[in-house]
Amino acid sequence: MTDTLKETLLFVDDEESILEVASEYFRAKGYHILTAENGRIAADIIASEKIDCCFTDINMPEMDGLELAEHIRTVDNTIPVIIMTGYPSLDNTIRTLKNGVVDFLIKPVNLNQLEICVKRVMRERRLFIKNIFLTKEVEGKQRLEALNRELTYKVKEVNTLNRIMTDFTTIGSSMDLFKRVVELSTELTRADEACFYVINEAVQRPVQVARSVVGGNGNPRGKADRPSAAGDAPGACSMDVSQLILDNCNEDKPLLIHENSSVHGLPADIRSMMLVPLTIRNKVFGVLAVSVLQGDVRFSEKDLYYMSFMANKAAYAIENIALYENIYENLFATLYAFVGAIEARDPYTEQHSNRVTKIAMALCRAMGGTQEEQDILNVAGQLHDIGKIGIRDDILLKPGRLTDEEFRLIKEHPVIGAKIVERLGLWDREKTIIRCHHERYDGNGYPDGLAGEEIPMLARILSVADVYDAIASDRAYRQRMEEGRILEIMYGGSGTQFDAGVIDTFRSLYGQGVLKSIVESTP
Repeated sequence: MTDTLKETLLFVDDEESILEVASEYFRAKGYHILTAENGRIAADIIASEKIDCCFTDINMPEMDGLELAEHIRTVDNTIPVIIMTGYPSLDNTIRTLKNGVVDFLIKPVNLNQLEICVKRVMRERRLFIKNIFLTKEVEGKQRLEALNRELTYKVKEVNTLNRIMTDFTTIGSSMDLFKRVVELSTELTRADEACFYVINEAVQRPVQVARSVVGGNGNPRGKADRPSAAGDAPGACSMDVSQLILDNCNEDKPLLIHENSSVHGLPADIRSMMLVPLTIRNKVFGVLAVSVLQGDVRFSEKDLYYMSFMANKAAYAIENIALYENIYENLFATLYAFVGAIEARDPYTEQHSNRVTKIAMALCRAMGGTQEEQDILNVAGQLHDIGKIGIRDDILLKPGRLTDEEFRLIKEHPVIGAKIVERLGLWDREKTIIRCHHERYDGNGYPDGLAGEEIPMLARILSVADVYDAIASDRAYRQRMEEGRILEIMYGGSGTQFDAGVIDTFRSLYGQGVLKSIVESTP
């Protein structure tokens, strides 16, 4: 505890814990501390006490921090006001500029940093008061403009960091994330080129997986998606920097080359460069290489800070994606095991789901279906009969004709299957297809009696594939049908059981031998 009291600080916040911590810390440092729970109480204190500096939250009852700052500016514009908030926004930041606020801190605030801020603000206040006596309004205006510029710069920095964090939250695959890293690198640093390399112990050189090149107008003019070794063309960065990347991996530290010289071992065409390792679980996974190839732009410590911050966030996102993909693959394996268990109960239907899936995807592809639609059918086709796990063996494997009650029970399997998938919280469209794959185009199907366009197109495709494989394969209750009878059922169901457009495509593929080949080639 010091013998002489320092300046008087006023802390204004509606969170009692913040007031207690700040009071205890700064009293131990020798400051005189006053506290208030809101701006109205603080205004009363300022009217009766000599205040040297005020720290205030923004959101408070009765009088908020911005209103208090405006009040202080009108009462005594020599009292510096520092805003502390846990919810920064551009709107609030701009409003603080108009109220003479000298600094803008984001909670949680480190107490050591807070003390440094106090010392700086007090020093600036003394200079400010001196300037008032010497040059008054002219010097005061210049100082205020400088503070405004500093605050504007801080706002820009916060927005940049927020953008980096936000950009990675919606990315669903590792490759998309690599692409976004290099694109964002060129956008934030005015670089000419950015490449991301994966470090693989099985190869001698880093492997490039993403690249962004910027044209003279600042817009991306080319991206390489395919993997390639560093220095290879096409698809690699303009210059071979393999050895420098490997050296950087060994050091595991960001590298800034502000101005290229012979000592760096860089190609002469690179004028400025940053190398930032991406580390996952204390092991370097990849390296981001960002380069300036022309012009007067040179990278700074601030650029390196942004790239390092982005690399940390990207590493965290990659870990999450990898974990999700692993869970996703395990989930698929579990569901397919269920399907396998169902088919194992009936040797006659073994591999039925695989054949139906291949036939449905072939039909979809021939009808101009997108890759996304084919992927949906790949899941729905594999799982379309998963609901049969809830049907008793004596019904499912009955060799003779089913009774009305038995048929009613077996008709429940599309609903059971849809509910199984629904509980996973995934595949909404796949769930609908599974539920609808026994609907008929004329409305006489089950479980919902949908008709025509009410039935999803992919379900109409799956229905054709399912029926064709069922009658073209041996079953527990009958042998495979004759070829003529198969075609009679399929073509005769056009417009009644099946969508006529899907049957037209079926007719074309059957004539080419595609569908028969799928059935015969799948064990």
